[in-house]
Amino acid sequence: MTAPDTAVSIGSMSMKNPVMIASGIFGYGDEFRGLAEYGELGALVLKTVTRQPREGNPPGHRTVETPAGMLNAIGLENVGLEAFVRDKLPAALEYGTNIVASIAGEAVEEFAECARALDGTGVAAIEINISCPNVKKGGMAFGVDAGASAEVAAAVRAATGKPIIAKLTPNVTDIAGVAVACERAGADAVSLVNTFSAMAIDVESRRPLLAAGSGGLSGPAIRPAAVYRVYQVAQAVEVPVIGMGVIWNASDALEFIIAGASAVAVGTALYADPAAGNRVLNGIRDYLESHSIARLSDIVGSVEL
Repeated sequence: MTAPDTAVSIGSMSMKNPVMIASGIFGYGDEFRGLAEYGELGALVLKTVTRQPREGNPPGHRTVETPAGMLNAIGLENVGLEAFVRDKLPAALEYGTNIVASIAGEAVEEFAECARALDGTGVAAIEINISCPNVKKGGMAFGVDAGASAEVAAAVRAATGKPIIAKLTPNVTDIAGVAVACERAGADAVSLVNTFSAMAIDVESRRPLLAAGSGGLSGPAIRPAAVYRVYQVAQAVEVPVIGMGVIWNASDALEFIIAGASAVAVGTALYADPAAGNRVLNGIRDYLESHSIARLSDIVGSVEL
């Protein structure tokens, strides 16, 4: 049997396989250089950047371990768009695979400005992180409102010819509705899920363990909830779905794929194993070969209810 076809396309971005590295954990790629063969993966999504540099949340407890998970409240700390393009992106492009830039803003115009500035660079696609607060609507996250999400996607679509990936928050009542709104506004794919809003409390001090009070929950504890949301969204949209949250091995990844994800993104697992993405990829290939499946696309959304 010839090697299974694992190629995936997201707009004009062609990936040799479905395994991506999720935004945030990987930073700008500097921290993980030399720890694994990341160039073998389908795409690397870099840390979210904003128009201006951000210091993020106050120093202190930005991360807290929980049973089967982790809370984080970094606050989108980043070097800013100009420094990212000048100092960080050139080195990331040396990995030899698709580099996806992730952008955020406090207003729709900021998303568009970031996308416009990245349009002439070597990034293969742009992820729009719509889990950040919309200052014009009282701090409500863009991603909890279908209209606001669509407004961001449409503005970015008008500002760039590169593929757009809308990164969805699970903290909504109708995630499929948000996904459809982003698709209609011009997104080439949707990725989900971002972290779940959560809190941990020190019972002795009666204060939150995170300095910011609350944060985002990731880790194996959220995976079944993430798989279900991927299934819901995949039933509602025609564009590719990228599943995440949290993928530790090939079996985890295959759950998302069978639920409807065309690609998957590995994140938190890199803390324990920097080569987790490569291990997941090898496991997917082994599964396809052992089951005599010629194309990865043959099992995307193949779950039987």
